[in-house]
Amino acid sequence: MGDPRFPVGRGRYPPGVTDPVNGTRVPSVEDEARFWALVEAAWERLGDEPAALRRALLTRDPEAGDEGLYAIDAWLDRFLDNLRQLTADLSSRELTDLDRVVERKLHDIDRADVHEVTDGSDDGFLYCRGHVVALGRGFYEAVSADPRVAVPDGECEAMCYFFAHLHRERFGGWPETGSGISRESCTNAAGWHA
Repeated sequence: MGDPRFPVGRGRYPPGVTDPVNGTRVPSVEDEARFWALVEAAWERLGDEPAALRRALLTRDPEAGDEGLYAIDAWLDRFLDNLRQLTADLSSRELTDLDRVVERKLHDIDRADVHEVTDGSDDGFLYCRGHVVALGRGFYEAVSADPRVAVPDGECEAMCYFFAHLHRERFGGWPETGSGISRESCTNAAGWHA
């Protein structure tokens, strides 16, 4: 059963907003807020230890060593299980809206400066960006502003297509986000220009 803080039902949340210039769909403010609230709720269910680890990652000195840098990884599967439970009652449209948010967030940090810190092959870099998104809005915004905050080679592959996979499992097909962008590595031309 879903979390009562996130009511479900057809038509309760607006779908993505259409960009008037190119006709693509971008996440609505409400969709983004809902996405980050769900991420936080999934982490909150895990208690104080992962909260402290996430805080430490967010406030660490990027020039310091990597001691304790990967301790959060032991909590990622449980976080994803909680996220799955929180979204158990969502409609096809709601999952599509959340997938559009993840797609946009991954695309926006598909940048050379972020890759320089996280490293990874094309797939590996995608999974590193999934790690950034999975750790929550605060961490995502910190990495976006200063990529040195990112965890080198930190990965969360499952986050990259989390809502797309749920949509396929529950409704038999991949969601059509209509965004006109890709979450795959090296597809954000603005992030890779010389």
